[in-house]
Formats: sequence, structure tokens, C-alpha cells
Amino acid sequence: MTGPIAEAEAELMWRAFWLMMIIIIPVIILTLVVAWRYRASGGKGDYQPDWDHSRALEVVLWGIPFAMIAVLATIVWNQTHRLDPYKPLPGADPLRVQAIALDWKWLFIYPDEGIGTVNELALPAGRPVTFHITSEVAMNSFMIPALGGQIYAMAGMETKLNLLSNDVGETEGRNMQFTGDGFSDQTFRVLSLSESDFEGWTEKVRQSDATLDVATFAEISKPSIAAPVSYYASVPDGFFASRIAHFIGSEHSHSGGTQDQ
Repeated sequence: MTGPIAEAEAELMWRAFWLMMIIIIPVIILTLVVAWRYRASGGKGDYQPDWDHSRALEVVLWGIPFAMIAVLATIVWNQTHRLDPYKPLPGADPLRVQAIALDWKWLFIYPDEGIGTVNELALPAGRPVTFHITSEVAMNSFMIPALGGQIYAMAGMETKLNLLSNDVGETEGRNMQFTGDGFSDQTFRVLSLSESDFEGWTEKVRQSDATLDVATFAEISKPSIAAPVSYYASVPDGFFASRIAHFIGSEHSHSGGTQDQ
């Protein structure tokens, strides 16, 4: 299970690695050569106590690293903008998924399908996915390593991430930001399904007896470690936006109260 974002990021890392080896490998070799040639006992290097400057040597020692930094900076600049997490991916209309970080689990809402899940994320292979991400607790970091990309989830704020799975398979996503006792178990199952299997999965979620509402959300928001997968057959419209507005409203109320004092 791979994705074009992960493949592009891996290519960038390997390209940068081998470019740096152009400098690192000769430096290591020359260090060993100099240590051997100019050793205290039996060295063959010329003794030149008055030598203190070599323009040619300085051009090599400073010029090559400078040129390499310029090349790396150009490549990274171009790739960073090409891989902007907010930039939509080409293809069919993207699937929208809203992700809310909790202690220590992930809630996923499919607004167009009207369903929700905890700790299980299903995606149709070959179709772009746009994630809208926030947090109900401390700052988290959303990442699906097999598909690439990593972006923070913060209370009262929305971040976005666009991903695509090339093929059918299963992998794992997780929170990459330490958040306390349950951090190591804050993972979620990621299913990349064919279009027909994805439709079947959404129907399975709709058969759940549970629905997501304020009372249900209050229950699943309680801290828990290694929480099991759960399905919610329906989710109120605008639920994700209401969680962000909840924090914005709290900040305004707190600010207003402070001013009154």
C-alpha cells in the first residue's frame, strides 16, 4: 500500500542523501589519507612550517559545499511547494474525511456519507482524500506513514492534508506528537479498498446501533488507551465545525470575562 505523496517524499530524501554523499564520502576518505600520510612516525608529507594559505584549497573547501547547498536548497524548495499538504491532488472528486484527535484515539467523520468511526479509517484506492483535521485535546500530529505527509492537529484550529492510496491494502496511522500515557497506543487502522468494497464498508457502518451526538461524543472523549474500533451510523451536520467553534467561543468568553474584571 503506497501513495504518490509518500513516493515523492522518499525520492526527495534519497536524492538529498546521495547528493550529500558527494561531499561526505570524499571528506571521510581524505581524512583517512591525511591522517596516514602526515602521521608522526613514518609520514611522507612535506614539512612546511611557514605555509599558511592556499587559495586553490580554500576554493575547493568552500566552493563545493556552497554549490551543494544551493542545489539542495533549490530541490527542496521546489519539492516542498509541490508537496504542499493543502494542495488538492489531481483526479476524481476527493473524499472528505474529518479527523478529530482525542485522548488517546482518533474520531473520523465522513460528512458526505453521514457516518463516523473511531480508530478505523477506510479510503477508496485511486481516489484523492482531503482530510480536515483538528484536536479536542492537546496538540497531536496526524500521519499515515505508508501514504506520506504529517500535519498537526490543534484545538480550535483546522488543518488540511491531501493524500491518495495507489492500491488496495491495509496499513496503520498514528499520532506522532507525544501526548501522555496513551501516546504509544494512539494508532488507527487504515483500509484502502476498491470502490465497491468502500461502498460496502460504509453500508456496514450505517448498520451500527450507535449514533454520534453530544452525549456520545462526551463519552468517547474520555481518556482511554488502545480504544477499540467503533462505528456510528449517523453524525449531525456541521458536527466537526461545531467542535472548532466550541473552542473559539470559549476563548471569546474568557477574553470578555477578563475585560469585565
